[in-house]
Amino acid sequence: MRVDIVPIGDVPATVKREASSGLRRVYDCEVSVAAEQDVPEDAYDSGRRQYRAEPFIEVARRAGGGEKNVAVTPVDLFYRQRNYVFGLAYLDGRGCVVSTHRLQTSSDGGFSQRSAGDIFADRVRKEVVHEIGHTLGLEHCDNNRCAMSFSPQVTQVDRKEETLCGSCQRLVL
Repeated sequence: MRVDIVPIGDVPATVKREASSGLRRVYDCEVSVAAEQDVPEDAYDSGRRQYRAEPFIEVARRAGGGEKNVAVTPVDLFYRQRNYVFGLAYLDGRGCVVSTHRLQTSSDGGFSQRSAGDIFADRVRKEVVHEIGHTLGLEHCDNNRCAMSFSPQVTQVDRKEETLCGSCQRLVL
């Protein structure tokens, strides 16, 4: 399987590297980085001061040449009535999106011995693995340590691991 990472907006090289690393480690896939794309302005909701997530998936599908394509963007995304989302994918789809905007917030009250950069990198890897998992047909997992666990808050992202649990792994192999 080949996965293309499609940067939308100004995505730092470190984010692209971490996303690639997580995908290779979990899915043992070939990963390429596509050319940077512009933020779809028609996705902006001025009342919310956020972007609708769905147009980013469409950009990923058009711009990426992989079997699966993941848009990565620094802008704040929402989906339907949710206040925000870290990412969005359609089950068995070709594209998905991950927003790094809210993955940069602190959640540990300063008690962690790890740097903010390391915590952010972990979150990026977890969310990219999670969204590509959806494109492979995986649904949310009840195991809160699994990367496919539903994590609407950054504290739940921190709690899960970067890998799939045994049950989810068996479904994609």
